Amino acid sequence: MKKINALCLTIILISAWQFLSAQPFQIGKTSTTYIDTSRNNRNIDVDIYYPADIGGTNVPLATGVAKFPVLAFGHGFVMVWSAYQNVWSAIVPEGYVMIFPKTENGFSPSHTEFAKDIAFCIGRLQLENTSTQSIFYQRLDSTSAAMGHSMGGGSSLLAMQYNSNITAVCNLAAAETNPSAVTACGAIAKPALLLSGGNDCITPPPAHQDLMYNALTSSCKTILSINGASHCQFADYNFNCSFGELTCTPQPAISRSEQHSIMNQYMIPWLNYILKNDCSAGNLFQQMIDTASALTHNTNCSFCPTSIENQNQASNNFVEIFVDENKNISLSNKRNIEVELEIKIFNTNGNLVHSQEASMRRGEILSLLNNWNNGTYIVMVNDQKGRGRFSKIVILQ
Repeated sequence: MKKINALCLTIILISAWQFLSAQPFQIGKTSTTYIDTSRNNRNIDVDIYYPADIGGTNVPLATGVAKFPVLAFGHGFVMVWSAYQNVWSAIVPEGYVMIFPKTENGFSPSHTEFAKDIAFCIGRLQLENTSTQSIFYQRLDSTSAAMGHSMGGGSSLLAMQYNSNITAVCNLAAAETNPSAVTACGAIAKPALLLSGGNDCITPPPAHQDLMYNALTSSCKTILSINGASHCQFADYNFNCSFGELTCTPQPAISRSEQHSIMNQYMIPWLNYILKNDCSAGNLFQQMIDTASALTHNTNCSFCPTSIENQNQASNNFVEIFVDENKNISLSNKRNIEVELEIKIFNTNGNLVHSQEASMRRGEILSLLNNWNNGTYIVMVNDQKGRGRFSKIVILQ
């Protein structure tokens, strides 16, 4: 750590990564029906959300050559896929294709069939990478993840046995299933991220996600328990889920928007590390969970072997982030050209505490005046002209 004057201001470099595009994608949507011939021509209605230059239904895929990982997401018990707009609206713009099977949404769902639907959707969608008639032709990555919430979360664990090509599993407040998702975890050696709610009274972690985590045989598994988070608030409002949650305690201690923000703040870097081989995102994730006050965690992962200091020396950041003598978070333009920046600063609860756009001339220093309190902040800088993006954690003491 590095002390600055008597203020003892410590700056820790967490990550520096370059993207093909500095701007998040818009969201395209298409709907179709897949047919699984191995299960008596089972019809699987799906909605697919994908990166686009202009948002809308059946719009073209985003231009370029970037390939996007595939994520299949299973809904909760008597919930619908549309309750997870908060999930796809956060993940898809980061360069992912998400597919939502709309099956098993009644009062007597088959967890096995739903798991097979999740596994099948990943394989079937990835086949479109080789179809010249598909908008996804040569634009889908080989990496993928089974995902889901509640019943869909448990089913995502069951799905791993039905498609050995799935790269990882990531779920929200996963529920025990029939057959047992906990038992299925004993055969899962793929990377896994489980998110749970500290105030979840529908699938309490000790009876559900904790058992799953302990049973996983993966050499890279992580469980995050968000303080005060509830079961239903992992999704958008849904009457069926919320009605069930009213009948039990404890009630949520944080808002739905707070829970979404914290969830996304950790889930997206994890996906970027696992599915995009983004080592800096892995280090960001590691440092965030190590300094988090909004959650507790357990992990056996060693995310990246490269030290943070070595990454700092090897990086090609276009601005320098530091703390000045007046205790302001500041930026300095290191390039020989003017840069146009989007700057966002989050606290460790995942809340946005500062946002602005700025043009900086060569050598210019910009101080962000915000009456900063002591604490830990994640500073994310985005070059709007497409030259890159990176982030640092800044600790004020």
